[in-house]
Amino acid sequence: MNILMIEDDLQICEVTKKYFTNKGAAVTTVTDGKAALEICGGNLDAYSLVLLDIMLPCADGFTICRSIRRNSNIPVIFITARGLEEDILRGYELGCDDYIVKPFLLSALYAKCAAFVKRTEGIPDHILTCGAIRLDLRKLTCYVRETEVELTPKGFAILRYLMEHPGWVVSRDTLLDHVWGADYFGLDRVVDNHIKRLRKALGSAGGQIHTVVGRGYKLTET
Repeated sequence: MNILMIEDDLQICEVTKKYFTNKGAAVTTVTDGKAALEICGGNLDAYSLVLLDIMLPCADGFTICRSIRRNSNIPVIFITARGLEEDILRGYELGCDDYIVKPFLLSALYAKCAAFVKRTEGIPDHILTCGAIRLDLRKLTCYVRETEVELTPKGFAILRYLMEHPGWVVSRDTLLDHVWGADYFGLDRVVDNHIKRLRKALGSAGGQIHTVVGRGYKLTET
């Protein structure tokens, strides 16, 4: 993702940019309305999504959103301290895709952005992505960043289930049921051995699979 963030609070810009960058996204920040209008009055094809504050110097966010909608259908998410119903309704009337009232969770904001970008850029349903890992469910291939990695059938199946449930704590019994089948009667430690091999195969991205002691495994973006 390549995000255009229009926000005059430098601290919010800094922490948001740091969080998104750690997730692999690029963030360009603009801190005043006049500069934002110059950018948004032109071609926004270089960006995936706009994060837009309302209370800005020189020009407010409503004016900027109106300018964006004259030229582009790029997703726009308002992030503002103004939580009155009339402000929220005005934001949607001007064509925003979502309206978030400060304070907000960075993790939730990132998830919203990723969902909007995936929908608008037409990422097909048979492609699963999480952090640096990408699975193609049709071709049964796995990539870490742009490098294809070889997985065993069981490793692929485990990774697929984890990627279909990102952030969930998945127990060994759940993985056994979905990968080995409900009629499997062996030791549940077989899951640990396959997770170990899977992490090794994924290389630097293997750290995205976290062990939750006594409970199972969890896949995260980082």
